Amino acid sequence: MHPWLDCRGMRQTACLVWLMESKHMDFDPIQFGARADGITDDAPAIQAAIQACADAGGGRVILKSGKTFRSASLHLKSFVELHLEAGSRLLASDRLEEYFRPDQPGNDGDASNVGTPVTGKPSYVFLYAFGAEHAQITGAGVIDGCGTAFVRRVSPWYVTGDFYPRPTLIYVENCRHLTFRDTVMCNVSFWTLHMAGCEDVLVDAIRILNPLDVANSDGIDVDHSRYVRIRDCHITCADDCVCMKNTLGNTEYPNTRGVIVSGCTLISTSAALKIGTEGVDDFEDILFTNCVIDASNRGLSVQVRDKGNVRHVVFDQILIRTRRFADSWWGCAEPIAVTAVDRSHAVPGGSIEDVRFSHINCEGENGILLYGEKGRIRNILMEDVNVRLVNTSRWPKDRYDLRPGEGMTVVEHPSVPMLCHGVEELEMRHVSLKDVQGKNCEPAFF
Repeated sequence: MHPWLDCRGMRQTACLVWLMESKHMDFDPIQFGARADGITDDAPAIQAAIQACADAGGGRVILKSGKTFRSASLHLKSFVELHLEAGSRLLASDRLEEYFRPDQPGNDGDASNVGTPVTGKPSYVFLYAFGAEHAQITGAGVIDGCGTAFVRRVSPWYVTGDFYPRPTLIYVENCRHLTFRDTVMCNVSFWTLHMAGCEDVLVDAIRILNPLDVANSDGIDVDHSRYVRIRDCHITCADDCVCMKNTLGNTEYPNTRGVIVSGCTLISTSAALKIGTEGVDDFEDILFTNCVIDASNRGLSVQVRDKGNVRHVVFDQILIRTRRFADSWWGCAEPIAVTAVDRSHAVPGGSIEDVRFSHINCEGENGILLYGEKGRIRNILMEDVNVRLVNTSRWPKDRYDLRPGEGMTVVEHPSVPMLCHGVEELEMRHVSLKDVQGKNCEPAFF
């Protein structure tokens, strides 16, 4: 192992020259002045290490095991790997004024007036990259979002913030060839990993461990991004675990397409695997496969509310167990929910077509929901799909959730293994529908 280069006491330029001449490609923020005591703001030192690494042509910035680095917002750079050794912790600041805020109209510092991911860019970001290439976050250490600093309890069933949005943990925009591997991300008050306008992204074996009562604490949001592989991850969070989006704030980028999600284990208070609802552009060529969903308010969800269309999507080899949560969370334990309605009279919704569900076992407190307006759901295949109704929670049953949308709400209807409305060209092969006693339902299909 090479000894760490001690830059303390040296002028910054001289230190950088020494680093470059030594061809030493590992950079330790402690050698740039980080205290790593969990109290001091180590952002200046960590950022200096990142910049030195980038100026040297790339390498690793290593957060050592057994250390806690408290930090304000950081900018990631091209060809720089931020590596968290097992036992290290990168703790986000609990002070909103220490977060980076991308410039955007109307973002004047008034927290009650900031934009949302639907209408603008994230307003507060912990780890940020724009236009970076071959940047990485790796290692088995922990990135802690300090989410409890930005939320309050609203009811026994959930907490949320007094402003929207709260800090996004990681937001990367217009980047290429990114890698996120092995890291634990936890305790966020808003979205955890949000990629927008990115191409060629690998998310491999990360763990996202968020409380199940924190509103908007999505796991991974793929927004106007292409050629994304999400594999072998474990995600526990309120709101959606893995979600495809095309937000209004990122329409300068191509639509979301060419995404593979595989080998993941997922628990969600809302939907585990989802497309929508923010979808101002089309979603195409998306594959979800070999996943296990447990104790979730919804399993698979495709929600069209905006003008974007969904087509060429496959859900395959998935095990789903659902249970109901409070009405404050979208979903009524539907293992599969495919809905296409208008967000409002002024915002007409698109369509859903050519979607295949195959080799899927569902067990939970509600059945499959396919609900569309004006023939907007077409060409749906259900093959080797098994549904069995089982009651496991104390929440009311016989309900289906059509939110969001103008006039859309939670409607009362007897729970059946499959409920359809406004669907054209639905093909079913080897589909088993059973009630809570495990018997064939009368009717099973409504």
